[in-house]
Amino acid sequence: MHSYTGADTAAATTFKTDDYVLYRNPEKFWKGEPNHTFVCRVEASFPASRGQVCYTLARLSDNGRIYNAQPAYMRLLPAVDAMRDIDTAPLNTGTAADMTPAAVAWLTQQAATISRRPELPPHSG
Repeated sequence: MHSYTGADTAAATTFKTDDYVLYRNPEKFWKGEPNHTFVCRVEASFPASRGQVCYTLARLSDNGRIYNAQPAYMRLLPAVDAMRDIDTAPLNTGTAADMTPAAVAWLTQQAATISRRPELPPHSG
């Protein structure tokens, strides 16, 4: 039988000030309440009990603050994911008219991203 330990969570990650993260409020999540997951920017870190580090986060949706965020409920949002559509767009075409399909594809993707809730990346381990 497997018993839960703190080691069962994602590998310990240290976040830096100004990192963008996805944060899940564990209390709201386990109670089944809505609006439990937020895209945030790390504002500060500080030592907490048992050698753990906690964070102060700024929610991007309303600039509200989340205090004492535990890293086990945070996931880094890599810049490469935010920039993938730009990095893969065919922008080396000869004329502005040739870039129109890339611009339309980018705008379509932005509209789709705005209309859905952010999700946590899959957890391996």
